[in-house]
Amino acid sequence: MSRTHVEPGLDVLLAEGHPRITGGRVGLVCNHTSVSRSLDGAANLLYASGRVDLVALFGPEHGVRGQAQAGITLGDATDEVTGLPAYSLYGERRAPTPEMLAGLDALLFDLQDVGVRYATYLSTMYHCQRAAAEAGLDFVVLDRPNPLRGDRVEGRVLDPAFASFVGVHPIPIRHGMTAGELAGLFASREGWPEPLVVGARGWRRDLWYDETDLPWVLPSPNLPTLDSVALYPGTCLVEGTNLSEGRGTTRPFELVGAPWVRPSELALELRRRGLEGIAFRPTYFTPTFSKHAGESCGGVQVHVTDRNILRPAELGIHLLHALLTLYPERFQWLGGGDGRYFVDWLLGSDAPRLALEAGAQPREVMADWERQASEFVRARQPFLLYE
Repeated sequence: MSRTHVEPGLDVLLAEGHPRITGGRVGLVCNHTSVSRSLDGAANLLYASGRVDLVALFGPEHGVRGQAQAGITLGDATDEVTGLPAYSLYGERRAPTPEMLAGLDALLFDLQDVGVRYATYLSTMYHCQRAAAEAGLDFVVLDRPNPLRGDRVEGRVLDPAFASFVGVHPIPIRHGMTAGELAGLFASREGWPEPLVVGARGWRRDLWYDETDLPWVLPSPNLPTLDSVALYPGTCLVEGTNLSEGRGTTRPFELVGAPWVRPSELALELRRRGLEGIAFRPTYFTPTFSKHAGESCGGVQVHVTDRNILRPAELGIHLLHALLTLYPERFQWLGGGDGRYFVDWLLGSDAPRLALEAGAQPREVMADWERQASEFVRARQPFLLYE
């Protein structure tokens, strides 16, 4: 397969600079995904480049160097390579403080997003962008491709009443935008200064990540493959239940199950629904950590057979409906202590959960999703940077 040559914003900045920030004192939001085409880290490259004066690092989920598992909070530290302060944005704070930004001219953001609203990198960007606006700093996005293409939009738009760190702004589940494009949309809606975006040269909206010639770096320890990312808009909803979504296995977000699930029964139930672009294989798996660690789980592996017709958010609702139908005595939603459940935060509303509990069919649960996605496609148009 021939691949399209793409240069991420990091490489473009290193090669050409940017007049607004050349020589300026900057901070960098980065982690293990912040690499050049040659797989060198952004922090190392910018620190040595002379293009900017890099003076501080800011780490999202997983840390500045990708050293932490999902959900593990980190404290501030000194970066082991550059010796710069490395401030954690995935602990007690989610945004840089004014003290951390004092003396900076710009805050740079370089993370590989996965194109799904639940992913926390976008939430980190949102909070950093707001902090930069309040501090009067330029906010600069070193842009990267959307791995799931940029011409596919799917799923419910988040209700602002359900905004959280797994859904920070009213966008669909699968938004079809790059981080740079979303930064423009956020700025317009929030009244912030327009961001500076160093674009990903050569990328087109119809490209999957593996149709570019960029090396694949797993964006999260639990998203090891492009197939896992493709399924993530749907199978991530299982995180809001007492079933395993495959964390602690080599196929997270492809495996779904629990000790009390009968694999052939679940596979048959899902197969009869005629979902396109995927196949279901009955299987057993034993997570090494997370839910049901050390227990043999029955369930299914979801195989991607045609990613161009796959509708992952629809898959997620069918999964929840099938599990509720087959195992009403064992299935549970997680959370609820504050009156809300984690799946509500993921879906951006409690309406889908309440509808499922009331016996609604998947098509009824998703009745308004296509209209919402279509309205978002129109609303996002002024902020698109790529053909």
